[in-house]
Amino acid sequence: MTVLRPLRPSLRWTLGFAAVALAIGVLYGWERNLNARLEQAAAAGRLEECLRYGNQLAALSWLPGHSRLDPDRCRRQRALQLWQAKQWREALTLQQQLVEAHPQDAEARRRLTAWGQELRNRASRLFQAGDLEGALAAAAPLPAKGEASLLKQEMLEIWNRNRLQLERADRLVGQARWWEALDALNRIDHPWWQQRGVPLKQKAQAGIQSLKGKEKEHDNHGEGELAHSVPVDQLDALVQRRIAAGVNDWQAFQQACAELGGRVVEAGPESACQKP
Repeated sequence: MTVLRPLRPSLRWTLGFAAVALAIGVLYGWERNLNARLEQAAAAGRLEECLRYGNQLAALSWLPGHSRLDPDRCRRQRALQLWQAKQWREALTLQQQLVEAHPQDAEARRRLTAWGQELRNRASRLFQAGDLEGALAAAAPLPAKGEASLLKQEMLEIWNRNRLQLERADRLVGQARWWEALDALNRIDHPWWQQRGVPLKQKAQAGIQSLKGKEKEHDNHGEGELAHSVPVDQLDALVQRRIAAGVNDWQAFQQACAELGGRVVEAGPESACQKP
């Protein structure tokens, strides 16, 4: 009967070290294989494969004396490819990952900043042109935390404020309250809404001119519904002077009326300045 003797401690250490060395050798061999595959995939433009090999190489970065080949090479190429394909969100996500993985990489950060600014400019152009939905979509992928939400909120506030001013001006024009309508229209500060307000502004200005016509008619006949109105030419000159100084239209009208010794009243459907 054969009796198996236990291995001596020195032999066990030797075998264990050999196993570890073999494993490490296998890992180095696998790393070299991955490097070769990554190079081939990058050269052939197979970026999905390239990304996969790059991720596997990154997992081996702990190996002493590991290859200096950049495992993020394909990620950079993929981010650029996505950006050129107008897949903004995916491109920015990948570029953000690169910046986070390599905080000292100035080029990666510069590209992320440039792409973010390009999206902001695109969103602004669409917004100014009246394409609210397009502007919101363009701003959605912005990389800075919370920036997309803040920009969306700002655009919606501007949009709704201008819309409400135009609706108010429309009501005031319908009531022949010309000065108030003109004030509402001049508060609109968005180019697209300003353009939509042009017909209403023309009506309001024509209404103010009609007051001057009525005053002349009164002067010719010695009577009329504006018998107690202040001189419209003087009123308009004072109003325009105040508007040029930065006073809004309606306040300018009220102040000019008071300066001429009048008070603002509803003269039929119109807001007029009449002497007591």
